Amino acid sequence: MDDLLAGFPVITEIPVAWGEMDALQHVNNAVYFRYFESARLEYFEKIGLLVNIAHSQIGPVLGETSCRYKLPITYPDTLIIGTKVLDVQMDRFTMEYHIASKKLGKISTVGQATCVMFDFKNGTKAELPEKIKQAIFSVEAMRD
Repeated sequence: MDDLLAGFPVITEIPVAWGEMDALQHVNNAVYFRYFESARLEYFEKIGLLVNIAHSQIGPVLGETSCRYKLPITYPDTLIIGTKVLDVQMDRFTMEYHIASKKLGKISTVGQATCVMFDFKNGTKAELPEKIKQAIFSVEAMRD
């Protein structure tokens, strides 16, 4: 599995739940966005973004997200999600996710998300704090 997610500095493991499958007996397409959210939050924890929100009231909102389904996933399985940041701009950053199935031994799903920084106190777009940019660069430097 390590070779499938080489180059992803943050790895998240999620077991597939029976209730995530749909009538066609595979994980419902909308569930993958929850998997991405869990992986994204783990990345945010690594860079201290959740702590920063509490102090600054500036945090990320999703500007765009996408998913490419390559293989259907079924219960039981455990998914390993690799997360990395592809691009950092003044007010946003773009993340990429690869989901690997332990059962299949392959990448099943690929996704992206653009997180735009938002000032919740003033209701406006905000700059990505320098401290968070540096934390992203530090985490990304740990890529295999």
